[in-house]
Amino acid sequence: MSEQPALYRVPQHVGIIMDGNGRWAQQRGLPRSAGHRAGTENLRRVIEAAVEFAVPILTLYAFSTENWKRPRQEVDALMSLMSAALRDELGKLHANGVRIRHIGAEQGVPRLLLTGIRHAETLTQHNQRLQLNVAFNYGGRADIVQAVRTLVERGISPAQIDEQAIAEVLSTAGLPDVDLIIRTAGEMRLSNFLIWEAAYAEYYSTVVYWPDFDREELLKALLAYQARERRYGGLNQ
Repeated sequence: MSEQPALYRVPQHVGIIMDGNGRWAQQRGLPRSAGHRAGTENLRRVIEAAVEFAVPILTLYAFSTENWKRPRQEVDALMSLMSAALRDELGKLHANGVRIRHIGAEQGVPRLLLTGIRHAETLTQHNQRLQLNVAFNYGGRADIVQAVRTLVERGISPAQIDEQAIAEVLSTAGLPDVDLIIRTAGEMRLSNFLIWEAAYAEYYSTVVYWPDFDREELLKALLAYQARERRYGGLNQ
């Protein structure tokens, strides 16, 4: 058996589109809610693996602005699962040095969940081991629209609007662009996730459904990333 390659070049910012919960449940003859529950339970091991592999920033696509179109029962279940995950995992995340940050709109998010998110952000704000961004009620296009509106409200002149100006008013302000985007369940699209920040990101797709995406699967993605040549539109010398 060949020796596993060493991990020597870790991306500074990894984004994960967590997909396939429903199909995972369907394969097992379970309701979609069971898949979402399994996907939520999987968060812990992936976050722990990210800490182990010294990934500085991890952004998880938990709920998009388009997900509100799903059946009300499913949306309510997702909200409940998110609240439960915060309640059950926050203490351990805090103890492990994880800083939590919500990116996305607050409008429409249930008050109890929003209160929990704000509490998690405040409690963990000084932690430095891993920056965990939870993209909840998030859409890349909506984020850019809101950024432009903010600049207009501040009276910024057209001549002053450049890439830096926009980046500074996105919900990801202060964070570096994403280096690697991982998508589970075999899909090959961004689905409105970090579309500004992912301009030059490397993309990795796996057929593994999110509930089964574990430490070894994350390692595979990181190894694939370090084998890539990043040229940012130029040519390597």
